Amino acid sequence: MKPEKVIPDGESTSNMSSTSLVSVVKNFYGEYINNTPKKLKIVDAYLVYILLTGIIQFVYCCIVGTFPFNSFLSGFISTVGCFILGVCLRLQANPQNKSQFLGISPERGFADFIFAHIILHLVVVNFIG
Repeated sequence: MKPEKVIPDGESTSNMSSTSLVSVVKNFYGEYINNTPKKLKIVDAYLVYILLTGIIQFVYCCIVGTFPFNSFLSGFISTVGCFILGVCLRLQANPQNKSQFLGISPERGFADFIFAHIILHLVVVNFIG
């Protein structure tokens, strides 16, 4: 026979799981605030901004429609490209990844990020027409 799980009076299993989820999120946020360098927090804020921009564009397209399809497609491709370039910048700027990016300083990674953004936006503007 299996032993039954004892639940304290007044608590349900969903309440216990939500409490543990909240504690995990609080622990994750506290570790993030305490251990993440300021430069990476700025890149993370940029990534959240780009992600929200892409979501807003997609929802707008679903609600209103895709009449100027080139405009929607170029804007959405721009946000996806910016997000990918931002993730690459975060990987290169993270001090824990120094062993993987030998010979590439964070300044060089940022310069590559800016150069790739210029090329991306030239392509996007050309695609719009």
